[in-house]
Amino acid sequence: MLYQPLADRLRPQNLQEFFGQEEVVGPTSLLKLAIEKDEVPSLIFWGPPGTGKTTLANIIAKATKADFIEISAVDSGLKDLREHLEKADQNSRLNIKTILFVDEIHRWNKTQQDSLLKAVEKGKIILIGATTENPSFEIRGALLSRCRVFVLKSLAKDNIVKILQNALVDERGLKHKNLIISEKEINLIAEMSQGDARTALNILEYASSLNQQITEENIKQALQRANILYDKNGEEHYNIISALHKSMRGSDANAALYWLGRMIRSGEDPLFIARRLIRFASEDVGLANSRALDQAVSAYQACHFIGLQECGVNLAQAAVYMAKCKKSNELYTAYEKVMAEIEKSGALPVPLHLRNAPTKLMKELGYGADYQYSPDFDYAEKQEYLPKDLKGQEFLKNND
Repeated sequence: MLYQPLADRLRPQNLQEFFGQEEVVGPTSLLKLAIEKDEVPSLIFWGPPGTGKTTLANIIAKATKADFIEISAVDSGLKDLREHLEKADQNSRLNIKTILFVDEIHRWNKTQQDSLLKAVEKGKIILIGATTENPSFEIRGALLSRCRVFVLKSLAKDNIVKILQNALVDERGLKHKNLIISEKEINLIAEMSQGDARTALNILEYASSLNQQITEENIKQALQRANILYDKNGEEHYNIISALHKSMRGSDANAALYWLGRMIRSGEDPLFIARRLIRFASEDVGLANSRALDQAVSAYQACHFIGLQECGVNLAQAAVYMAKCKKSNELYTAYEKVMAEIEKSGALPVPLHLRNAPTKLMKELGYGADYQYSPDFDYAEKQEYLPKDLKGQEFLKNND
């Protein structure tokens, strides 16, 4: 067992061992009560990495005495799913509950997600999906409507500290090493893990391999080792995203392709990359090339259609296109000015002549009065469209 990663060895086996997420599994929470009554519905756990999504699924499976099937949407397809659904059908005939846990469920396409519907509807499986992405966008509406969504937050520093302290004294953890570590160093690891329990335990485990007495220097070495490779949950994750974004902004297609390749090679979620390209298309290309947004959105759709193994070239096409585009941040700058103005001036009233007047009373109050219908004036009418207090305010450099 000691050859397993520390985070796996210390995975909580019940709610008493589970730290954090009190809003989801606290003493009076709906989910805890459902687990105790063995009435767990189909669920979606949504939250950042290392917050306990997989752990909670395992705890629920043990507590409800169900047949627990765990699969990852990254490396399983429709054929695998159908085999598991057949097993669930057999269990149903034997009056055995089946919990199907699908990690990273957002990576499944429409067909794969739709294949779950019938089994969920008939109660042949209890679906537990885990996702780091907003389920409103990444999970089919028909499937989502049959699940309860629970939001898991990044763990508080105090929770990470408790997890680390437990690792030092637990027989499954590092008790056999008799490590020497101060409260200061434990707090340092907790801070550096940014709410991710798995990251915190990985740092502690590697630091413990360097010396029995864990120092700040040991922790720094552990962090440096973690950042040699691309860590999609750590600091280097953001460094490489930044490098990709800035390479495209600087019109260096060669470098953009390299940083994109680093992300893909390390297993980054292609939908995450595609979303960054969509953002870039409006923020940095903007009005200079309206087709950039089309390219980025198409890349996102391509990732949905064919998945990680094949969609890398689609992302490469979009990234190189962005890098080679003419750039303009006029739209982004104007948008930022607008948001700053709204923050400063608040909810200014809509001018009367621009207001909708669906009722007689509204018309009597002057709603819509004196509005000039643009086509009647060959789009050359002169009327004010901003609130009175912002008259003459220019957000765009060229508002013609």
